[in-house]
Amino acid sequence: MVSTLRKVHIGVLMFATACGVGLWLADMPIDDIIGGFPLSILVLLVGVTYFFAIAQSNGTIDRIIEVALAKVGDNAAVLPFVFFALTAGISAMGSPLGGLVVAPIGMPIARKYGMDPMLMGLAIGTGLSAGAFAPTSLFGIVSYGTAHEAGIELSPLTLFTVAVVVNLVLLLGAFVMFGGSRLRQRHVALATEIGSRTPSFVTSIATGAGTAQYEGDVTHRIAGSRLDDGPGPRHGTLAEREPFTGVQIATVICMVGLVGAVIGISLAGQDPDIGVLGFAFGAVLTLIDPKSGNSAVAKIDWSTVLLVGGIITYVGVLQHMGAVDLLGETAGKVGVPIVAALIICLLGGLISAFASTTGMLAALVPLALPLVATGDIPGWALICALAVCSSIVDVSPFSTVGATLVASVAEDQRARMTSLLTRWGMSMVVIGPVALVGTLVVPAMVL
Repeated sequence: MVSTLRKVHIGVLMFATACGVGLWLADMPIDDIIGGFPLSILVLLVGVTYFFAIAQSNGTIDRIIEVALAKVGDNAAVLPFVFFALTAGISAMGSPLGGLVVAPIGMPIARKYGMDPMLMGLAIGTGLSAGAFAPTSLFGIVSYGTAHEAGIELSPLTLFTVAVVVNLVLLLGAFVMFGGSRLRQRHVALATEIGSRTPSFVTSIATGAGTAQYEGDVTHRIAGSRLDDGPGPRHGTLAEREPFTGVQIATVICMVGLVGAVIGISLAGQDPDIGVLGFAFGAVLTLIDPKSGNSAVAKIDWSTVLLVGGIITYVGVLQHMGAVDLLGETAGKVGVPIVAALIICLLGGLISAFASTTGMLAALVPLALPLVATGDIPGWALICALAVCSSIVDVSPFSTVGATLVASVAEDQRARMTSLLTRWGMSMVVIGPVALVGTLVVPAMVL
């Protein structure tokens, strides 16, 4: 509230508050308080935004967008589902955060198509959450591993299926809320218009010169369509007429190397640090093209780093004071099992929106075990509900995923993106537990 009224950066206020509360109420040494600042997130955000800022500066991102436009054509409505599947696949390789490597590519593509960045952001966020619960990925391993240690029968495929279904439903909701239906309508309208125009109009689109104006100020460029007016020679696409430069080819190689490194390290059983990899490949590109490297430094999103750092440092102080454990124990003492299950899922979502989802799963799954031990609540249903509730809130801008999404959009969209992701993330704190407890836990208790 103070931040809103005085229009100051909330991350700065939260960091100062964390220090005050830690010193005077928690009796923590200042080194321990500062030690709670998430350096790993700082490295992630700075490394990723720096690397892709170089790719933006040297024109590689624009060239990739043109190629994507040529492949997808005018059907922008499929893009959210394409990026959902792509992110889920990378996330399923072991490290959920690995899927974030697609965010700096997806956001410019969304902008080029006139798509709401929230739709693309939620496509990436839900894809990451879905893939994270694969039997090969971290969230899935932690969730069913902890359940098995407690003697709860939980199939990894059941957990993965629940996560995929829930996140697909959320993506469909986002598709409706943030203009997906308009993208589809625009595709149909364009197809109708092309069919009714003269051959010369079709030829102009085939050469990449056509544009169609829809919904006021949204201009959709048709790049790379292979339409022509007859059996004569086809016109080359824009992507074919403007080949990649040497620097751009090197950048694409580094992008592929970044994604490949994330997947390879994950398959090797290690946890890849995307930020460090971003710095490494960014350094290579800086040596190749110092001008782009130097200009990219100014594009690092320090505001988001401060926002996330301040919030997480404060939550760390609260965890040190035992606030999280106290809330979990209080929920477990509630006399009505279904209410206790709902409260634990609410706590999982709320805390995970500001802190590590992996840490929340490791801490809250054991707190749910007394409820399962009574025999009133099926263990598999409660663990699935708790795990997914703790993940679907990760698009909050106070978490690593949300912060990366905010940092990936154009600067003029970051304030709006932060506001909308906050609303979405906080709404999932309530909607997720109510929906999952209602559709998983309650029917399992009855049956």
